[in-house]
Amino acid sequence: MNAPSNPKVIATADIDVSDASIFQDDTWPAYFAKLRAEDPVHYTENELFGGFWSVTRYEDIVAVDSNHEAFSSEPAITIGDYGDDVPVEQFIAMDPPKHDAQRAVVQPVVAPKNLAQMESLIRSRVSEMFDALPVGEPFDWVSNVSVNLTTQMLATIFGFPFEDRSKLTYWSDMGAAIPEIAGGDGSVDERTEALHECLAYFTELWHSRANGQSDSMDFITALSNHPDTKDMIDRPLEYLGNLLLLIIGGNDTTRNSLSGGVLALNENPDQFDKLKADHSLIGSLVPEIIRWQTPLMHMRRIATRDIELGGKLIKKGDKVVMWYVSGNRDETVIEDANKFIIDRANPRQHLSFGFGIHRCMGNRLGEMQLRIVWEEILKRYSHVEVVGKPKRVLSNFVRGIEHMEVILHAK
Repeated sequence: MNAPSNPKVIATADIDVSDASIFQDDTWPAYFAKLRAEDPVHYTENELFGGFWSVTRYEDIVAVDSNHEAFSSEPAITIGDYGDDVPVEQFIAMDPPKHDAQRAVVQPVVAPKNLAQMESLIRSRVSEMFDALPVGEPFDWVSNVSVNLTTQMLATIFGFPFEDRSKLTYWSDMGAAIPEIAGGDGSVDERTEALHECLAYFTELWHSRANGQSDSMDFITALSNHPDTKDMIDRPLEYLGNLLLLIIGGNDTTRNSLSGGVLALNENPDQFDKLKADHSLIGSLVPEIIRWQTPLMHMRRIATRDIELGGKLIKKGDKVVMWYVSGNRDETVIEDANKFIIDRANPRQHLSFGFGIHRCMGNRLGEMQLRIVWEEILKRYSHVEVVGKPKRVLSNFVRGIEHMEVILHAK
């Protein structure tokens, strides 16, 4: 579907929300509004991804996400599948009991006890980062703030050599911007080379951590030393798949919320004024940014049996795509869902972290990073002004911003 500028001219039956261009040009809300109103469980036959059902309403999404027995995560979580060149496996794309065992190994890394210890580290890094930024002149917020901070945090939770941390961002981008899984424009050859490099690097890291040789509390140390996962290195594609899951999940959610929040407050200056007048609103600002941005826009399932959903018969084996980005704008559940409101009564009423056994395990870490960034911004600046039009990512999976010029105005 080459999306016209006015979605109303398209027949509902012809809407294909897997078209990445509607997210890059930011015309997606109207397409999903039409589907929610007229065909909330919508079937599409797509040349690249095959046939799939789009689930667009909040309650239907929760029903699918909460029922892993009827809607399986295997073999992948995106509309499309990884190619035969890199047939990766991920625990988010597994069902119990294997999913539960592998998730339980890495979950403690982002447990509340460890987050409390990370807070001072994150704050010092945020302060150093802002100290180095120019005031009163334009610079790219994405590379200098969003990517910079997120990559530092990724290096910490992976126990990754700090001097090589830029590799993590590159591998994340290569893993997420693949035409056959998310409608992006990444090169297959470049992607394959990057992912093999990622696997080789992390294989060396694994061997340096195995057998209790590190007392670090990080993902690789946890995986390489736990009885349930210490043989994962013998299944390299499963190892690579879990690396990509943790890297992309840790990178894109926080990174794009950091950028999306600045943009949203610029597009809604009354909300920015409200925040500057009452810094305690940071607590509700953060989840509202995450709802509004919806950094990972969809998750996919496979029906394990014939089942009815929203008046439609889903057949066993059908792809079912939960569009979190649409559910987060469902006005039948969220009041004024198409408005950015930083003092909502129930700001955590959103789908961005998912539901059920696959709910994002790093959600509190992401929220903490956003909170600290906004606390430090309000201490230092009267305004973070977006200048020019941001460049958005071409993807139907990651709702991201590639480049966004801003000017910091001192208090």
